[in-house]
Amino acid sequence: MGLSRTHKTANGVSTRWVSFFCIASFFLGVLVINRLWTSSDPVKINEASSVQTHGRKEVHPLVNCDKDTSVEAGDILSRVSQTHDIIMTLDKTISSLEVQLAAARAAKGDSNEGSPMVTKPGIENLKERPKLFFVMGIITAFSSRKRRDSIRETWMPQGEELKRLEKEKGIIMRFVIGHSATPGGILERGIEAEEEQYKDFLRLNHIEGYHELSSKTQIYFSTAVAKWDADFYIKVDDDVHVNLGMVGSTLARHRSKPHVYIGCMKSGPVLAQKGVKYHEPEYWKFGEEGNKYFRHATGQIYAVSKDLATYISVNRHILHRYANEDVSLGSWFIGLDVEHIDERSLCCGTLLDCEWKAQAGNPCGASFDWSCSGICKSVERMQEVHQRCGEGDDAIWHTSF
Repeated sequence: MGLSRTHKTANGVSTRWVSFFCIASFFLGVLVINRLWTSSDPVKINEASSVQTHGRKEVHPLVNCDKDTSVEAGDILSRVSQTHDIIMTLDKTISSLEVQLAAARAAKGDSNEGSPMVTKPGIENLKERPKLFFVMGIITAFSSRKRRDSIRETWMPQGEELKRLEKEKGIIMRFVIGHSATPGGILERGIEAEEEQYKDFLRLNHIEGYHELSSKTQIYFSTAVAKWDADFYIKVDDDVHVNLGMVGSTLARHRSKPHVYIGCMKSGPVLAQKGVKYHEPEYWKFGEEGNKYFRHATGQIYAVSKDLATYISVNRHILHRYANEDVSLGSWFIGLDVEHIDERSLCCGTLLDCEWKAQAGNPCGASFDWSCSGICKSVERMQEVHQRCGEGDDAIWHTSF
């Protein structure tokens, strides 16, 4: 009889109730869990939103990096520009130092100048040198006394006016000549007497000779740039008529340019045949027979800026000299950053060309005859050319540069 109660648990609860309570507990647990899950969703959404916002914040620094990169690029360009300016300044400084070096060398080594500057230390001389507009060297020879006189009587100021020209206009004018092969001879004494009378010579440490014109021109520029600090240096032959005011006005237009070579540019044939005038012994360097020279200024008159004169002075020992002086000068500037100015007012013909232009109110800077490479019979005709082609004796004093 006691075995019939096996369907109850030890505490007296039936299995049905146990099953019921188990099922009820399950559904109750599910209900509680769902509610807990629902209440936790906003938190997760906020967390997700927070994560996205944080992600966006992490993107912003990338944009800032672009801005920083742009700023850095601008800063680099600014520094490059500043570096370029510094290099240009250094280049000008080097050029100035080269001028000083050339002047110091000339002051130390050239005792034939006859200038008080030569007896003083080179650097001290440089400090005393005034700034000038241009130096004009009139290339002459021992046998050309009458040519010099014809120029003195026409377009070249004399005496106190020559000093005034230097002081008021910054223009230096000198006849340029070297020395004879016989020191102390009659030729030397004649030039010394002429210099004593006119005080208008620049003596070079050079032995005169027609076939030495290239060397003489080179030494002239070296000596002039060492002696005077000018914007331009001019070479002109002693059988050419010059209007100083017009030459000054022409140069003034190019005063801001550091590397200019001004003259009547030409390109003549290279003459290989021996015995002819202007024969070129080194014709083979210019290519096949019948070729022409490179473009260069005709030798009657031309001007170079200070930097180019300095270049000639500093490199004079290695610059090649051809037979023709104007060709030599043109060759020295090949490969350099030089601006060639073809100035046709420096090569007017006489008399009709220069006279017509003078009457029209536009006188030429320089006049000569191409057929004679100067004014034909210049000693006899210089006065006539001056009267008919001149700008007027007072023009230079009324011209502002």
